[in-house]
Amino acid sequence: MLGMFTGIIKELGTVKKITENKEGKEFQISCPQLVDNIEKDDSVATNGVCLTATALSPDSFTTQVVHVTLEKTSLGSLKEGSKVNLELSLTPTTKMGGHFVQGHVNTTGKVLEITPIGKNWVFKFELPKTIRKYVVKEGSIAIDGVSLTVADIDEQSFSISIIPHTLENTLFHTYQVGSIVNLEADILAKYLENFIVQRDQDSKIASLLKNF
Repeated sequence: MLGMFTGIIKELGTVKKITENKEGKEFQISCPQLVDNIEKDDSVATNGVCLTATALSPDSFTTQVVHVTLEKTSLGSLKEGSKVNLELSLTPTTKMGGHFVQGHVNTTGKVLEITPIGKNWVFKFELPKTIRKYVVKEGSIAIDGVSLTVADIDEQSFSISIIPHTLENTLFHTYQVGSIVNLEADILAKYLENFIVQRDQDSKIASLLKNF
């Protein structure tokens, strides 16, 4: 099942149990606030990764994470007791408080600096080359599933400003310099790139056909 999210975290869950199997790892995640709103086969963004609930218990859901996801994202480093950002998929009545987040993590990045400024905090992150073209100043990016605005950017890094509420209610209060986070670029930037590439290809084809 695929979901769409807004990047507004609704609960900090806890990894209750991890079971390795031939498909990868099965995670049981405690989320007493959200569990009553989860049904089997529902999509749940977990640290920004779209996962499917395969089973439910009174206070948790279970999900299977395949090898490629474990390798591509930070989920492979989770341990029993780890905290995770959780968000349920959009419904017709969901408030659009962030931006459209697919739960398809593009890559991971590293926390480079953490600087307190007044009551807020500025976090500087590594910017991998694979997503550099999609990230712009004052644009949107999802970090471990949290919808955020890029405050500043250069060729190798970008910064965001975190308010106290976000710091306390997401994984941001656990980050240290060197922490690895999941990064998802804005889907609108990817669509725009695809449109431009396709337009240019169509123009080249049209130009060649005129010569026949």
